[in-house]
Amino acid sequence: MTHTLSEAFPDTVADAAAVGFILARLPRTRAPILWVQDRLSRKEAGRPCLAGVGTSRPIIMVDLSRAVDVLWAMEDGLRCRALGAVIGEIWGDPPALDFTATKRLALRSEAADVPCWLIRRAASPDLSAARDRWRIASLPSAPHPHDAGSPGAPRWSVNLFRSRRSKPGQWVASYDRAADRLDLAAAVCDGTLEAGDGTAGQRAAG
Repeated sequence: MTHTLSEAFPDTVADAAAVGFILARLPRTRAPILWVQDRLSRKEAGRPCLAGVGTSRPIIMVDLSRAVDVLWAMEDGLRCRALGAVIGEIWGDPPALDFTATKRLALRSEAADVPCWLIRRAASPDLSAARDRWRIASLPSAPHPHDAGSPGAPRWSVNLFRSRRSKPGQWVASYDRAADRLDLAAAVCDGTLEAGDGTAGQRAAG
């Protein structure tokens, strides 16, 4: 499947779940990631703690002030096929982030076959050309297999609420570090996990 533009809406503005989920879905290459933040995202949510998420890939961090500059940098980055992904963080609903802007990002991403993600903090899911749109929230980690007092694999509540390529749905996502694999298990309506504690389900490699 050709890579394209996806959007992630964190449950709260400081929730780092979207960062972990996106990194777990990226193709497994050594190609660098271009990561662009606007001023408000950087001020309110902070820079991503890349050491904490455990990626060993090169990260090119770009700090900009305005949303329009973030969009320009992302689009310019998508012209470079040597990148492994382009990730942008934009705060709120700035006028520059309209349907035309997202359409340009989607077309650039598809032409280069480079995945592009927009993290939308404190934003509303208005009209967008993003092919997949996710709501993402942190969940308690899975039980540690060898130490009940230690955190296990990270888990997230994910809701694909709009998609032009897949059937929308809600899942509990967990990342298996040993296998370098993202697993999706169907969520149930009361917010608990299905039998098996959500460790078995659909596999998603990015």
